Amino acid sequence: MKIGLDILGGDFAPKATIEGALLALKLLSEDQKIVLIGDQDIAKQYIEQAGEDPAFFEYVHAPDNIGMGEHPTKAIAQKPDSSISRGFQLLKDGAIDSFASAGNTGAMLVGAVFSVKTIPGIIRPAIATNVPKIKSGFGILLDVGANADCKPEMLPQFGLLGSLFAEHIYGIQEPTVGLLNIGEEEEKGNMLTLGAHPLMRENNRIRFVGNIEGRELFDDKADVIVCDGFVGNVVLKLAESFYVLTRKKGFNDAFFDRFNYEQYGGSPILGVNAPVIIGHGISSPEAIKNMILLSRSMIESNIIEKIKSAFN
Repeated sequence: MKIGLDILGGDFAPKATIEGALLALKLLSEDQKIVLIGDQDIAKQYIEQAGEDPAFFEYVHAPDNIGMGEHPTKAIAQKPDSSISRGFQLLKDGAIDSFASAGNTGAMLVGAVFSVKTIPGIIRPAIATNVPKIKSGFGILLDVGANADCKPEMLPQFGLLGSLFAEHIYGIQEPTVGLLNIGEEEEKGNMLTLGAHPLMRENNRIRFVGNIEGRELFDDKADVIVCDGFVGNVVLKLAESFYVLTRKKGFNDAFFDRFNYEQYGGSPILGVNAPVIIGHGISSPEAIKNMILLSRSMIESNIIEKIKSAFN
């Protein structure tokens, strides 16, 4: 197993990414290798300074970096020696089994779609994230940023993608699917949700439980919550603030601690032909570690083949 990691992506790279790789290394078996993609001289220097042996890792030299503010499509095309461009080339060639980066989200999306491509039958890939549940565990919310505008027929597909991920990565048996909306009633919503609701109700591949209101996100009404990427991203950023706010207010709470993005590492792009994970731009070493472990879980579960079979 070869887990590809962009060591130049993120606000605190390469220090945070390499420290995260060192944390993950202790939890991997000998046949599970981390491939560090970026400036290999800097990587080896950091690893030696940490008192570890650089030989524990594999390296692909990619000295260039795609900045957070760069145009994704232009940067991918014009910077073939960037860590993200090189990572996707390796993934396309089968030299690595997964690719993760805390770098430019747009470049990660463009790179995924243009290199390993969308799985046949899927209209558009979606980015998924975890939603803590008040009792225990968590649900899956998607899309949270890949598609700001959606067509109704995309949302049942998101429901199936989220269901497969919930089942095969997190062991949630027969996950239920809800549609994020402004009311429980079937006739509530905008043009997107009104069009998507009957399509989701009639889809026998998912266990659709109807509309989910914002106040029901954190209870057990649905394991998978579906929405367009604009709404999903707003919800995600609001939810992430809960953990920060509790810390600023000076109190600790086990439930709100589970809104800490570090615990989940990154968000998978579901619907492309290989495991691809996007990390938070402010990813800490702990977040990078968990991003690598999620990469391992996606490879071990063979989730991509399961998605392909479901959409065949």
